[in-house]
Amino acid sequence: MAEQQPEQPKIIIDSDWKAQAQAEKERLKQAEQQKQPGPGEPGEEDPNRPIDFDDIVRMLASQALMYLGAIPDPESGRAILAPEMAKAHIDMLGVLEAKTKGNLSEREDKTLRSILNELRMQFAEISKAIEKAIAEGKIKPSDIAGPRGAGPMPGGPSPMGG
Repeated sequence: MAEQQPEQPKIIIDSDWKAQAQAEKERLKQAEQQKQPGPGEPGEEDPNRPIDFDDIVRMLASQALMYLGAIPDPESGRAILAPEMAKAHIDMLGVLEAKTKGNLSEREDKTLRSILNELRMQFAEISKAIEKAIAEGKIKPSDIAGPRGAGPMPGGPSPMGG
């Protein structure tokens, strides 16, 4: 007599199961795409990607911050305080904002506006602090670097590398 094998479970695949599997696959794909940073968003950057609008904004903003003393000079590691140079970079961002009005994505526009707002506030605060320090005799106007690097920040290098 032949031994009976236990009955193997049967897998029934119907169109509902296929539709659910496909829908789940799409959800996973969308979730993965949302995790990956888009252009100009923080995350791993491709060094071979083309320069875009956000790169220009970041470059001008970082220059403004450097001249406001917030980012150390890459060569010396010391702060530079040159408010007129910072103002020039902030003004360039303002021109960029005016000239690109209506031509930016919502994200680009929001980023540019928030960076400009933050830089303008920092510039105003630092300018007031400089005026106060000059009035109190803590620093001399010649201690502040002008448009051509007229002088170094006290304890800092000349913007011209001196």
